[in-house]
Amino acid sequence: MPRWMPPGIDTARHYRRAWLWPDLRAGVVVTALLIPAGMGYAQVAGLPPETGLYATIVPLIAYAVFGPSRILVLGPDSALGPIIAAAILPLAVGDDERAVALAGLLALMVGAILLLGGILRLGFVTDLLSKPIRVGYLNAIALIVIISQVPALLGFSTDADSPLGEVSGIWAGIAGGEVRMLPLAFGLGSLAVIVMLTVVRSPIPGVLAAVVAAMVLTALLGLAEELPVVGALPQGLPAPALAGLQWADVAALALPAAGIALVAFADAGVLSRTLAARRGESVSGSREMAAIGTSNIAAGLFGGFPITASSSRTPVAEQAGSKSQLTGLVGALLLVLFMLLAPGLTEFLPSATLAAVVIFAASRLIDVTGLVRLLRMDRVDAALSAAAFIGVFAFGVLEGIAVTIGLSLLAFVNRSWRPYRAELGRVTGLRGYHDLTRYPEGERIPGVVIVRFDAPLFFANGGLFDDYVRSRVEEAGAGIRTVILAAEPITDIDTTAADELVDLDDWLAARGIRLIIAEMKDPVVDVLRDYGLTKRFTPDRFAPTVGAAVDDVTGTLRGDLEGTKWEPDEGDEPDEGGPDGAGRA
Repeated sequence: MPRWMPPGIDTARHYRRAWLWPDLRAGVVVTALLIPAGMGYAQVAGLPPETGLYATIVPLIAYAVFGPSRILVLGPDSALGPIIAAAILPLAVGDDERAVALAGLLALMVGAILLLGGILRLGFVTDLLSKPIRVGYLNAIALIVIISQVPALLGFSTDADSPLGEVSGIWAGIAGGEVRMLPLAFGLGSLAVIVMLTVVRSPIPGVLAAVVAAMVLTALLGLAEELPVVGALPQGLPAPALAGLQWADVAALALPAAGIALVAFADAGVLSRTLAARRGESVSGSREMAAIGTSNIAAGLFGGFPITASSSRTPVAEQAGSKSQLTGLVGALLLVLFMLLAPGLTEFLPSATLAAVVIFAASRLIDVTGLVRLLRMDRVDAALSAAAFIGVFAFGVLEGIAVTIGLSLLAFVNRSWRPYRAELGRVTGLRGYHDLTRYPEGERIPGVVIVRFDAPLFFANGGLFDDYVRSRVEEAGAGIRTVILAAEPITDIDTTAADELVDLDDWLAARGIRLIIAEMKDPVVDVLRDYGLTKRFTPDRFAPTVGAAVDDVTGTLRGDLEGTKWEPDEGDEPDEGGPDGAGRA
């Protein structure tokens, strides 16, 4: 496929007739989820329910043209809702029309960031959201969303503007006798239906069954006056709704837009790669980023808000047999027909049922297993995950993510600052050279100290490297004439660390000790050359392997094999990882 051709056009050119029925069927099935999910997530974002449908229709059409994944379903997402609400509601000051305009502007800005990132191939930036951050962040988001929907489930409302305030308001409402039994019955009943049909893997989606049953009961029993309901949606198609915006709004939304862009593509990128691998396909991360950006721009232009790939509706499309983005187009068309022909149906949809839909979707974000696994694997990562959870829940979504990313970078610097380091020696019966702390029976080569430093050398660890080598030499005592640096793990050297290397070389030379660098990668050697150190570190100061360096120093052939059980055949040549290589650990 030519790079200039949108993926959707290429798919249409090669569309197979056998895909038509599976795509049509999947489109119908997914539509049953698109309506309640879109409306529910709009409310989580603090927006009118119909904007959730606008933010579903337009992106589905845009992604069908520009999206590289054949079955990814885009739309409003529970992970983005709280961030959108935190960004726009303080600026809207209770004005729904202004809130919709701000949400559209936010989608445009998110889309522009992602589109530019895709053009510049900046998909790697999402790696800042490491697994620990994602686990903690999503657990916090899930809890925030669930708490926000509990008042609707209980039949009352609160005026809180934070999760902790919401919890306090819920408790006060329960203690004050504000709970209404009819909404509670509808909410818990809807939740029970969704969970039951999901557990038994019913062919009828639990969300669809709960919504339809609740609407039918409300209409037949005439409960629309006694029960809080969503209300009829306005009839019509998505349209621009960007009136009244100012440049000051752009400045106020810049940081939230960057955060949403990061989260949106991180979620979409992981889901897209997972689906592609499962289907034996490949997806360009840059194209995916640009397509998500284009879809957000389209949503912003037509009354929507920021969206991403849906981790709940996409698997439904896959299970229903979706083969291409025709599934999304069918879903968009059916939503348009719903908005034109039957928008009044939601007049009988209880708010408690919609809250149950959102609560169930949010609960699937909770990953207790992932947190337990982190605790078992790495306590630092588990602590970062806990920090993300506490930061997002207590201080706000964007603030929490920013703090946790900062902590992750500090953890990375800490690990690189104090990496594993070892003195290597010869171990009888084993090829190569091995960590003497792991093999205390090993021995130094007479007159030689071999050291390994398992990290790039940079400003934060250059001094530690220098001190470590000096300590090994001093502990070895008199008679040391050569230090061999096993440099394979050193993938880079910055200017500060290069100065430390020069200081170390001078310190060793003053004691009659020669520094030999073994197994240094060519790009790192090029860095030393760029720093003008070729006169100091001449070619004879480099060795292809630790074994070759030892051979050269001791004047023996294959000095690293003395005492081993391996005997080379005549003419045998060592290969990578063979007898001339340095031991790994």
